[in-house]
Amino acid sequence: MATTTKHAIGTWDTFHNNGPFPTKVLYKTSLEGKGNMPSLIDRYNDAAAEIQRLIKAALDKQEGFRAYGSAWSMNHVAHQKDNMHFNADMNLKKAILEDEMHPNAAFKRENLFFFQCGNVIKEMHNFVFDHGKSIKATGASNGQTIAGCVSTGVHGSALDTGSVQDSVVGLNLIIGPDPHDIVYLERHTQPALNEVFAQRIKARVIRNDGLFNAALVGLGAFGFIHGVVMETEDRYLLKRYVKKINKDLALELAKTMDFASSPFTIPGETDANGKGNRPFHYKVFINPYVDDPDYVVEAIYKKPYVQEYPDPLPRMKTAIYRDLIILFTKIAEKFKNSIPKLIKLLQTSVLPPVDLEVTGTLAEIFWDAPYQGPAYAIAVGIDHTNAPQALGLLTKLAREEGPIPGIYAMRFVKQSDATLAFTRFPITCMLEIDGLIWKAKKNKIISLEQFCTRTIEVLQANNIPFTIHWGKNADWSFPGLVHHMYGNKAITWMEYRSALLTEKTAKLFSNKFLEDTQLDTYIANTPAHLAESVV
Repeated sequence: MATTTKHAIGTWDTFHNNGPFPTKVLYKTSLEGKGNMPSLIDRYNDAAAEIQRLIKAALDKQEGFRAYGSAWSMNHVAHQKDNMHFNADMNLKKAILEDEMHPNAAFKRENLFFFQCGNVIKEMHNFVFDHGKSIKATGASNGQTIAGCVSTGVHGSALDTGSVQDSVVGLNLIIGPDPHDIVYLERHTQPALNEVFAQRIKARVIRNDGLFNAALVGLGAFGFIHGVVMETEDRYLLKRYVKKINKDLALELAKTMDFASSPFTIPGETDANGKGNRPFHYKVFINPYVDDPDYVVEAIYKKPYVQEYPDPLPRMKTAIYRDLIILFTKIAEKFKNSIPKLIKLLQTSVLPPVDLEVTGTLAEIFWDAPYQGPAYAIAVGIDHTNAPQALGLLTKLAREEGPIPGIYAMRFVKQSDATLAFTRFPITCMLEIDGLIWKAKKNKIISLEQFCTRTIEVLQANNIPFTIHWGKNADWSFPGLVHHMYGNKAITWMEYRSALLTEKTAKLFSNKFLEDTQLDTYIANTPAHLAESVV
């Protein structure tokens, strides 16, 4: 039998020390050993029964219950004051069998894999790689668990691929303590697996596009995500370049995404007519305190997979432009204990030199994030056509109402079908601000909380539609924030949630983050068909 250890912890914190938050109990469930229970599916179902036992205990006490994985979200979205469950040991994974495919599935069976919630992206990479496949996209690094990635919409910043959740074709949710509370969700327009698979995991099937899209970026509020079915693709390589280009040219590309017509080209990355190829990934780094005529850009191009290529990891280990917080801490290492000196350095320093060219798999290019410590990250999503204007406004905010210890980047992501995906624009520019957490009074500068509020106010005042990354720092209790970002989609999300859950289980899977954003609202008497299969 799966076993759970219980710890009265008092407080809980994120990976980057954005808490601590008051917490009564932390649970950790370990799977039954393979020697005692050889069947993977039996161990999976055994774990589900244990989670249902914990859910029932929380319900009986009228307390909340919430799962988390790597704790990489930089706010309280993963936190629950009563009962938290650490998922990392729940990491079963399997390929999909021929008899589990839906007869109307348009997916290739060999591209589909089933992952338990605690699988870290890195181990998923390794598993599918052994099957000749690759995950389609990840975050900037690979230490998050799959359930956390999907729940908060972690984006890979791939122009034509989308975010992590956009590769998910099936969701296994545990929504309560009873047998019918194990649910397998798919889109009715894109069925993948059949009732044989559902019966093996003891789930009832709901095929409903609206419910699936709402639950996909569900913020932990649609129940305990026990497993996901993901679509992968054949192995491929990525060739990464880091270059300096003219500032105006970098911003023009951000606005148009028209690489074929741009004078920006990289030798070997052009078509037969010499026009620039469209990259897999495009990113711009900006120091807001220096009016540099050039920006550093990262352009990554997709290549066919070959067995022989130079090991990229030695170079990626030293690549300071690999992730924004890595770059910032590299700049800050001389003055990391003095925020005023660090800001003075930012105001006089250009970005470090570049000339990195490296080829590797997705897992090797978007690799481990080595920094662990107090850090913040703000990320607003805007339509890419508004990117230059929004960047100008928010860098002006940092200079005139700051300064703050941080630097900026822009990444670009394909739109998602998930109801509350922050990648909601046709091409979403993720405008990011990353840096080290500071003490406002001690350093005599604006607080992080005030800066987050002003970010919202500035974008609203200039009529720039925006979203905010669910896993990043923000003024999440800003009045009307979610409705302003999503309009009626927020109501739709709450209606589907209310149809799937009871009022008691909706409260069970709520937390202060949902309360702050007013997404905890339970809408009574929602039509039952919202949580039923569409025939």
